[in-house]
Amino acid sequence: MSSNKLSAVLEKQIQRLCLKDFPVGHGTWRRTEGRTEGAETEDTDALLDLLSCPHSPWRHDGSWSPQALALRQLAVLTPEPLHQDLIYNYFTTLRIVDKSVSAIDDGLLKFSKLEELVLSDNHISQICAENLPSSLKILDVRANRLSALDSLTTCPPPCLQYLSLSSNRLGSHQDLHHLTGRHWPQLVGLDLGLCEFEDQQALLRALSTLPSLRTLVLEGNPFTLAPSYPGFTVDSLPGLSCLDTSWISPEERHHFRGFAKNNVAVGWASCTVSVGRMRGIPHPVMRVDENLSDFPVVSYSYFITYEFLSHQAGDPNSDRDSKPDAAQCFSDADLQPHRHSGTESSKLNTGDLLVDPEETCHHIAYVSEHSTSKLMWSGCMDFSHTQTYIVTDLGGLKRFLNGGLCLTIVEEKVQSWPAASEDVLLAKPSRPVKEKSGKGKESPIKSGSTKDKKKKCLPEMVQDAPIRRKLGSVHICLQSLVTGGQKVNVLCDLGALHPETEEDAAQTPEEDLGKKIKEDKKDKESKQRGDSGTKQKKTTASKGKGKGRRGGDVHTDNSDSVPVEPVTVEVNVGLEKWGRASEAHQPLSPQQNSLNTQPV
Repeated sequence: MSSNKLSAVLEKQIQRLCLKDFPVGHGTWRRTEGRTEGAETEDTDALLDLLSCPHSPWRHDGSWSPQALALRQLAVLTPEPLHQDLIYNYFTTLRIVDKSVSAIDDGLLKFSKLEELVLSDNHISQICAENLPSSLKILDVRANRLSALDSLTTCPPPCLQYLSLSSNRLGSHQDLHHLTGRHWPQLVGLDLGLCEFEDQQALLRALSTLPSLRTLVLEGNPFTLAPSYPGFTVDSLPGLSCLDTSWISPEERHHFRGFAKNNVAVGWASCTVSVGRMRGIPHPVMRVDENLSDFPVVSYSYFITYEFLSHQAGDPNSDRDSKPDAAQCFSDADLQPHRHSGTESSKLNTGDLLVDPEETCHHIAYVSEHSTSKLMWSGCMDFSHTQTYIVTDLGGLKRFLNGGLCLTIVEEKVQSWPAASEDVLLAKPSRPVKEKSGKGKESPIKSGSTKDKKKKCLPEMVQDAPIRRKLGSVHICLQSLVTGGQKVNVLCDLGALHPETEEDAAQTPEEDLGKKIKEDKKDKESKQRGDSGTKQKKTTASKGKGKGRRGGDVHTDNSDSVPVEPVTVEVNVGLEKWGRASEAHQPLSPQQNSLNTQPV
């Protein structure tokens, strides 16, 4: 549509300047030497005040060009009308941001003295270099829909010094051929941030041909997640002065010396997830009642699950049904988790982790659920969970980090019952023996022997299937790791966990299975024990009735008067980055190529 062309948008902006209307232009409101002063005339200073006064209705928003206000002032100072050629040649800077521009047409050539053109946040999918003025020095087309650069380099502006292509769909090998010094001999600054370049070596080989390049932005590309970035970049471009908006100091360049010479550039990222202390879980205290049965014995444990990339080895020619769900897949990757917990810790051997991509077996990276170890309740549960992932699919890792990490707290309840064995059955019929004696009392010898027998025949406990319940979930934003950050350290606040809301918790399949197993076991024991089993069953039922479904499992006395502590979890997610060349090692041979850890 014509309304989406750049020239049409510029014409509308120029019309809004009202260069022929009050208070600018050559009109009857102007006080001149040959005209008598009257109530309908204004002097030049008053007209200029109407253009700049903050509360004036004739004040114009000139953010789209710094020459807009100057052109209106020129129309006030010059009584003659402005010609079209003078208007077009007056503009040296144009900033058309978020105006739904979809095409740069040849109407832009009328601005023959244009030096800066900013077209960010539009819908441009192709740039025709023939429609760009030859005087252009700055071109900003970030956050558009560019997917190729072939049309831009057919006849690029010869004097261009700054080019911003960030946040576009660029990253193919064809794009690398259009980022060389043959097309941009005077380019000083280049912004390729938040694109899809994955081959760091190939990109830097192309950029090294730019003779005047001094500032470069690359953060947000998949290869920037690798530990060899930015060391390999700084050492490969010795003329670079600023990388990712940070000046390169002589100390940094000295530390990174050797990356390019030794060709130390890796195609993998090392991401570590750590879960620390958790506080705020209510105490699952059992109510004590001597009239209730001693069974079941209930125990509670807690653990934390989170979603992160996992891996599944496979053959590219294998059946598709054996692959994970396509909705969870990212792309081919090689991912190896390394888990550390408690006092046992390990350290990545970076020399063993350098992988030749051609020798890497076929893997599929997808999101899966990982969990910490289980801990019994305490006021502060320290999981000390650390797990490191080595991912070679940097594009998939970037997409996952942009989506964030989901963390869930899970409570596991286990009920234990006496096993139905012959020893237990022999230890139970004490009351019928008492009833058969005529005196109503047992002899001391029989009583003592029964107690000894009970001590010797302690019942073996059988556990039901665990009943798991999600206590809360939280989403952790990890986008800062994509845009240059190395660590995300957060204290997740899941809010207060109120015991009275636990009755509405949905039963998990494990809970349904556990209840079914328990009921089948009770029916079997009741047939063997007769009246004794029936009595025990009723006692257990009365116990459940007295405690409630879930509310009785947690001590809730005076819960309204005691402030409830919010549930908090310490989480740390970090990316490994090498600060000097000595931290990297030579790539391994194909025979030794593997991903391993070496315990400390």
